[in-house]
Parts: sequence; C-alpha cells; structure tokens
Amino acid sequence: MKEKIHPDYHKITVVMTDGSSFETRSTWGKEGATMRLDIDPKTHPAWTGVRQNVDRGGRVQRFKDRFGMTSGMAAGTKATGGKPEAAPAKGAAKKK
Repeated sequence: MKEKIHPDYHKITVVMTDGSSFETRSTWGKEGATMRLDIDPKTHPAWTGVRQNVDRGGRVQRFKDRFGMTSGMAAGTKATGGKPEAAPAKGAAKKK
C-alpha cells in the first residue's frame, strides 16, 4: 500500500438518540471522538415501521384554498355556469 494516502482509521464512540452508546472504528473525527446521532435505527420510520402521518390536505384543495376557488366553479367559467370566456386572438384589435 502507498504511504500517506489512506485516512486515519481509529476508535470513536457513537451515542444513539436514547443515550445508549457503543464503540466502533471509523475515519470520522479524531481518536476517541464522540458522534451523537440525531436519527438512528431506533427512531427512524424506515427501521421502526411506525409512520407519522401529517394531514396537510390534498394538493388540489390547497391550490383552491390558496387561490380562492370554490368547488362549484371550474377555472375560466362564469359564475352563471356559462361557457368559458374565449381569449382574443393574438394580434387582434381590441373593441372599444
């Protein structure tokens, strides 16, 4: 092996979110350093299988709430239930 190209491999202490800890070898930090985890297999949904659902409403409902649309009106229609208004052709003269 070439000299001075490999990272230092040393012992560190890993502290889990519940306070338990274990010793392992790593290239992270310095010899004897302590790594504190924010997320670990004891708390992350990928390992626990417990999922936290946060109901924020559907995309369509959030869009309607944001732009003040009611469910009775489709975009581009008049309140009387008529046909959507046609946009003037590009370059057409405007009526006065």
